[in-house]
Amino acid sequence: MGQPIESSLPNRNRRRWLLGSGCLAAAGLISLTRKSQAAGGKLRVGMTPAFLHDQHRMLGEWRAFMAASLQRPVEFVQRDSYRETMDLLRLEKLEFAWICDYPYLHLKDTVRLLAVPLYQGRPHYRSYLIVRKSDTRTRSIADLSDSVFAYADPYSNTGYLAPRYEIRQSGHDPAGFFRKTFFTWSHRKVVEAVASGLAQGGAVDSYIWDTLAFVEPTLTARTRVVWRSPEYGFPPFVAHRSVASADFQLMQRHLLDTSRSEAGRRLLGLLHLDGFTIGSPTLYEGVARMMRSFGEA
Repeated sequence: MGQPIESSLPNRNRRRWLLGSGCLAAAGLISLTRKSQAAGGKLRVGMTPAFLHDQHRMLGEWRAFMAASLQRPVEFVQRDSYRETMDLLRLEKLEFAWICDYPYLHLKDTVRLLAVPLYQGRPHYRSYLIVRKSDTRTRSIADLSDSVFAYADPYSNTGYLAPRYEIRQSGHDPAGFFRKTFFTWSHRKVVEAVASGLAQGGAVDSYIWDTLAFVEPTLTARTRVVWRSPEYGFPPFVAHRSVASADFQLMQRHLLDTSRSEAGRRLLGLLHLDGFTIGSPTLYEGVARMMRSFGEA
């Protein structure tokens, strides 16, 4: 039998071989650790502010329900902007996230579509253009030229991309259309800005406005919806592409089965949703088309 590989090498090459072997062993250990975490470790779920602003108690119930169903520790990770949640996904600091359709398309090489919520029985929602209730003149976004306008977030479809696309379709440049624009960083705050007169108009997620109309009607009653966009695919749940297949299937099955239990139906009622479906990337073709019109992939 021949000598062991390391003993047959010159001293300098032997050191290199041992160093290389050590690196490979460390890489293997890291890989095994990740697999071990995937097999039973904590699952981190990103939540952007667009959906659940100021509903901490409900988030606590949802996290507990999810952990019990998955039989795994679950951490909900909330951030104040879409970009922060997108960055966490890129850095592999989240396994799953509920994100807007616009960020989903930006992250299409980083994440996989996991499930799509059903809102009013369908996996769709719209952008609403809103003004103050006392504004009886405005009929479309064209009437808001040279006004102050509130956007939700630069990575929001309904709160930024869709209204800018509508301005462009009307033959104007979104960059100079309004006298002043600002970001509120949540759809609820867009409603508040318009209701208070801080902005003459704003663009919001129909799901958020409709939900607020149910839980806080005195706020939405101070605004008026003057335009509804075409339907878009509802903001999806996604999984990072590094998530193990078993964990992907576990979370997907959990979401799809939420409506099957009494506790799940109660949670869906709090969320004003009907359930979840697997969905398809084709749901988001309309958003992708708007992105391309602005030179985005």
